[in-house]
Amino acid sequence: MEPVQGAAAPSRRGRVVMLVDNGVHGDSRVQKAARSVAEAGWEVILVGIRRGAATEDTWRIGDAEVRLISVSRRIPHPVAYRRALLRRPLAYRPGPDGRRKIQRLKAQRDDLDLRLSEIKVARREGTISQFSELSRKGVLAVPYFMNKARFQWVKFRNAELKRLQDRQQDPHSRIDNLALRFWQTTMGDRAWRRLDPELWDYELAFAPVLDELKPDLIHAHDFRMLGVGARATMRARAAGRDVKLVWDAHEFVPGIIGRPKNLRWLPAQIAYVREHAPYADAVMTVSPTLADLLRKMHDLPEQPSVVLNAPPRTLTPEQRALPVPDLRALCGIDAATPLLVYCGGINPSRGVDVMIRALTELPDAHVALVSLHPNGKVPTMIELEDLAAELGVADRVHLLPYVPHWQVPQFLAAADAGVIPIHHKPNHEIALITKFFEYAHARLPMVVSDVQTMADTTRATGQGEVFVADDLADYLRAVRMVLADPERYRKAYDQPGVLAGWTWEAQAQVMEDVYRRLLPGRPPAPSVPAPEPEKDPAPVS
Repeated sequence: MEPVQGAAAPSRRGRVVMLVDNGVHGDSRVQKAARSVAEAGWEVILVGIRRGAATEDTWRIGDAEVRLISVSRRIPHPVAYRRALLRRPLAYRPGPDGRRKIQRLKAQRDDLDLRLSEIKVARREGTISQFSELSRKGVLAVPYFMNKARFQWVKFRNAELKRLQDRQQDPHSRIDNLALRFWQTTMGDRAWRRLDPELWDYELAFAPVLDELKPDLIHAHDFRMLGVGARATMRARAAGRDVKLVWDAHEFVPGIIGRPKNLRWLPAQIAYVREHAPYADAVMTVSPTLADLLRKMHDLPEQPSVVLNAPPRTLTPEQRALPVPDLRALCGIDAATPLLVYCGGINPSRGVDVMIRALTELPDAHVALVSLHPNGKVPTMIELEDLAAELGVADRVHLLPYVPHWQVPQFLAAADAGVIPIHHKPNHEIALITKFFEYAHARLPMVVSDVQTMADTTRATGQGEVFVADDLADYLRAVRMVLADPERYRKAYDQPGVLAGWTWEAQAQVMEDVYRRLLPGRPPAPSVPAPEPEKDPAPVS
């Protein structure tokens, strides 16, 4: 990524504004899409969200400009500020009031403790009589009693608020389920306005930026940006400009897990997507299975285009110039030590704990987890470290930081096998995830759990072994088979067309075809000599 050196000249092909609900860093699909579309001659402005103390608000990814904007919490959900007088009348209003009262009472108690200490010291030093000591302590007795009583009262009201909030998160809450069904029945897909009004925050932040940029095409990444793009498209058309909207669906919204647990959140997102999906002029997504689901769920007039999140086959000179770290050196092991690698985010549904537990039966093997975010460890990582220490294998578990997305295959190639141990969750079943392609371009034998799409592909190509998710014994079987004859699995990548179809260059052509269909009559993409493709990582024996 390069600092902005001034605005790029407007393209004769047209202006594309991409929208994403993150800070762009770490989102390889978005980065690759912006770079490729700009290389195809479109003027690309990628608008993302500034998170915390971001060091940069604008920069470039190739010829694409990146801009980060602030999305403030302008319309919080009523549960964030309203009291529920009928359910918990003594609970504090949501917010900091209860905590602030607790701290104020603690400060008052500390002040009383100081006065009591002064009395005790004076008595010990003989500067006051026993009568004076008892008298001054008596004066403090009432404030002490009042402080303690008020403390218990405030503590009780805080506990009432906590019980209320827990109940509001309970999917079995009758009151909240009745409210949910009421809004769904009376408002239909418009119910998200009541169920999750915080979705408006994205609209209020992005809308003025989009109106100012006047794009020819809006490329909305994932579901939150779909509504933002749909509304901007309609405003532009009302003003006489023919703007097209592309929805890039990264995941199946009804299958989302690990997000806010309150029972209103997911129905709100589903309704939000259903309301705005008809506004999309074209839909693209990450797998054929998800394309089928989206067409059926939203009654789309045509099958969404499939753009796999595959690694680039060719690198820019700037990307080539950045040294690739040595995976085995970072782990402190030699080339003969069996090394199993996992790359990507870690949470309980990713199943990474099976890799740690298996080390007790694989005495020579090491595990590399390329998962450490610049912001530090997530709780699940700490739990895995504790598990490794408990099992006595901590010296063979290596938590490593991420590398730039274009370096991942070459970085991982030094391992003996790539592991994808994810559990059975709706969105895990329907796509070939990013690390699957990264392992393939690293020519790694794979050990994958039996989630449907990846398991079917692995069996069909012969590039690895499939095990029953979260089954330690079956995982050990699969690992031992791969480590016993890795070349058998590496040969799968020599089959014609296997790796060639799993490249970002092939996916970028799909995007270009969608753009040209929506904006016909534009000049063709400039003819640029293709850089020399990266060589496949040498097989590791």
